[in-house]
Amino acid sequence: MNASAPASTAALAPDVIPEGAFFFPVDTFTETRHLGFLLLPQFTLLAFSSALDPLRIANQLSQKPLYRWSVLSETGAPVASSSGIDVGVHGALTDLPRDMRLLVCSGNRGLQVASDAVLSILRRHVRFGGKVGGICTGASTLARAGLLGTRAFTLHWENQPGFIEKFPDLAPSPRRFEIDGDLWTCGGGAAATEMMLSIIRRDHGREFAIVVSDMCLNSGDLEPRTAQRSSLASALSTRNTRLIQIVQKMHQNIEDPLTLDDLSEETGLSRRQIERHFRQFLNESPMTTYRNIRLDRARTLFIETDMTVAEIAIACGFNSSGVFSRHYKERFGASPSAHLRKLKQG
Repeated sequence: MNASAPASTAALAPDVIPEGAFFFPVDTFTETRHLGFLLLPQFTLLAFSSALDPLRIANQLSQKPLYRWSVLSETGAPVASSSGIDVGVHGALTDLPRDMRLLVCSGNRGLQVASDAVLSILRRHVRFGGKVGGICTGASTLARAGLLGTRAFTLHWENQPGFIEKFPDLAPSPRRFEIDGDLWTCGGGAAATEMMLSIIRRDHGREFAIVVSDMCLNSGDLEPRTAQRSSLASALSTRNTRLIQIVQKMHQNIEDPLTLDDLSEETGLSRRQIERHFRQFLNESPMTTYRNIRLDRARTLFIETDMTVAEIAIACGFNSSGVFSRHYKERFGASPSAHLRKLKQG
């Protein structure tokens, strides 16, 4: 890709129609849909490529320019992905055509990486009729720009806790992707492919979308799958409904942790029964499991937000910063303050 930045992105995206062994005619083609991919620092390479390649496959199968794409950065320079690979772009984030849907691609630092200039350009693009979306954590940038409104949206499950702390009035969906009117968002990875297959289906029909799905070695199931994460039953390697119910309650009550008596009342199990279930299936006490769930949330908030150690301790149900720091170091091998210093240096 060319890393130079001409005056207008409109002329930067030539039609890409590679030859392939298989051909599938499309009679519905009337005009090319133009998509822009804005790469922000430390974006997730898997999510970006998973969204882009179905478009290339659609063009290849139909031998028509069904889709055109421009890959952009704020300055027109290559962008480092979270995997350490620099990706070149077609141009800078300037003079966006109104017909371009701009999809923001970011990763674990999605709440911080977009500059004020990028936010301003996004707002202007929407104000003059442009459409936007988010891939992986791209919805975080859209939230900072005030562009989500009351529409359904999502972002990667790992980054949702930090997002909610930053935007308590916005509720991300647990679904793998959301298409609400002119807003497209997805949780990244395979969900990016699923979102694009859904768009291809809308644009050119189910049969064509299934063939594109087959070329992606996707399941061929075009119905949106609801949850981003595997079920707790899979994660815990058990179908013990009482144990799953207790762990669900723990995840739902992070800031104000429940006591063992509370959990007993919620589930109808005695304290001794709860302890026996945890020893049998997880080989640890219920309170150790609960504390580790809260510590994992704390680590997410350190990475995703600019909250202080004291604020994160409270948000994760620790009344004492000293107790929080001790348990954090036991679990992760470094104190919260040392972790913060490492993040700032990185």
